[in-house]
Amino acid sequence: MRHPTEGVLRRLLDEPAGVATADRQHVTRCPQCLGDLAAAREDAAFVGAALASEPPAEVDVAAAWQRLSATTAPAAAPEPAAPRPGRHLALLRRPATAALAVAVVLTGAGTAAAGGWLQIFRTEQVAPISITTADLVALPDLSGYGDIALSGDPDVHEVPDAAAAAAETGLDVPEVTGLPRGISGRPVYQVGRQASATFTFSAQRAARSAAAAGKPLPPVPPGLDGAQVRLVAGPGVAQFWLSDAGAPALVVGRAVAPAAFSSGVAFEVVRDYVLSLPGLPVQVAEQLRAFTANGSTLPLPVPADKVTTSRAQVDGVPATVLETRDRALAAVVWVDDGMLTVVAGSLDDDEVLAIARDLR
Repeated sequence: MRHPTEGVLRRLLDEPAGVATADRQHVTRCPQCLGDLAAAREDAAFVGAALASEPPAEVDVAAAWQRLSATTAPAAAPEPAAPRPGRHLALLRRPATAALAVAVVLTGAGTAAAGGWLQIFRTEQVAPISITTADLVALPDLSGYGDIALSGDPDVHEVPDAAAAAAETGLDVPEVTGLPRGISGRPVYQVGRQASATFTFSAQRAARSAAAAGKPLPPVPPGLDGAQVRLVAGPGVAQFWLSDAGAPALVVGRAVAPAAFSSGVAFEVVRDYVLSLPGLPVQVAEQLRAFTANGSTLPLPVPADKVTTSRAQVDGVPATVLETRDRALAAVVWVDDGMLTVVAGSLDDDEVLAIARDLR
């Protein structure tokens, strides 16, 4: 079979739903195409960095942080320069992101009655799982298995200070007690409201998608057809600092950690079936199945060829430390009492840990 064109590979980064199934399957099995896909991603990152090399007269902090965070994003794809209402939930419309989001959130969940829904996940800690470029390309289009409905407007916007951020979100805004060398000044604050996404499974649609892919659909368990899973996250707050050169250098964010609810189907039924769907990479499914079913661990997808991970403690709480292999970026993520906090930037792992441990 011919190799997909450069334009097709670029669409795999920007909008996977626009790429034919045959081309997607070819790329997952072709080392040359996987290499070309990785090169396309690196080119995009390079161009973004070049465009950011001259600080504009008025810095768009949100756009700058998007450029920084794109370097470590497992499914890096260009985003609009300015935030817009619903931007973060819009990520769930992307087939690869949506499929992975449902799979990881459904892993390791317990049960508790909650307002007519069954709570099947409440984040208490995070743990990394290894994701490759081939895994991301191979992820199935979740819209082929049901409907995704978004509710709540995150309304991400800037506020003048920490007091305003706390008033809008109801969160305790982390206070940084000391900045590393090269970073100074006051931070810019952004806040976002709570938002949710509900996925409704359709056995009929799933059967059509499996047939189109030439693979059998696993038998649908009783009660799963029409069942719903609702993912909820937020509100949240983030504060950004720029380096002396004007580039994004540090972000400290906090948000109500993600939770998931079912319309009544038992956790084990939903989890096992989601992990058995055609197209979900075997190595990803195996890692997710290894998580304990205690409803507390949120898997964190990590591109293993780009990022290393390690474990640490922040004020006695387990944390995950991430650092790019070129040591250009680092982050530490942890959950304490239902609150997810992240410290990240163009620093090394010791620096982000020191900032995290000194937060007030």
